[in-house]
Amino acid sequence: MRRQRPAWPVRQETALDSAPRSQNGFLSSLTADDFELLRPHLRAADLSQDMVLVEVDETLKRAYLPHKGVISLVVKLARGEHVQIAMIGRDSIFGAFSALGDAVALNTAEVLVPGAASTIDLDQLRLAADQSATLRTALTRHGLAVYAQIQQTAGCNASHTVESRLARCLLHTRDLSGSDKLVLTQEAMAQMIGARRNSVSLVANTLQQANFIHYSRGHIEITNVDGLIKTSCECYATVKSQYTRLLHPRIHCAAA
Repeated sequence: MRRQRPAWPVRQETALDSAPRSQNGFLSSLTADDFELLRPHLRAADLSQDMVLVEVDETLKRAYLPHKGVISLVVKLARGEHVQIAMIGRDSIFGAFSALGDAVALNTAEVLVPGAASTIDLDQLRLAADQSATLRTALTRHGLAVYAQIQQTAGCNASHTVESRLARCLLHTRDLSGSDKLVLTQEAMAQMIGARRNSVSLVANTLQQANFIHYSRGHIEITNVDGLIKTSCECYATVKSQYTRLLHPRIHCAAA
């Protein structure tokens, strides 16, 4: 059965010259001229949990730039399995490659962690990109960062243990949402790591017994970040490194 999208308002943002711009990494990284190309067209939107932003094979109409919350990119298989392939949070943008090329969605996008976002009509974003080489470069870098995450996720799900995969996803969700407290059902966590719900329950209990998390009825609090990092596979650090290289090239060059 096709899940219906909840009704939600898109409203004009205000005071975009200061705080709201800095809440999203993509917007805050733009030059003043590039930001001004987008500013008149930005709108505010609430991201409600499980909201479907676009289904696979639909044409994406709007790009989303989270201030809070996390968007999950999901592949739906013929037998009913749903597998997450990437997450987008406050550091980036959903719709980067769509603004540069084909807007038909290759996967479903839905809200994993509720929050708020700036949103812009994809045609307006594409028009702005046509006027600015630096904006096109920014969109390309953010699109490549998500692509790097997708590649790493594929390798991780095929090769690493359920425990290390869940640790990786919890850490990544924490980074993207900016909070140690998460609301994630067993079904959502199973989707995140491509595993069965009963496996997730066992592993979550193991992480709780190790005092890395506190988990109760879908509410997770990360209590030991270092412990989760040690439990996670190398994929967590690899994705972070790729994001730093692509989204923060000055920091990457300085570190090198």
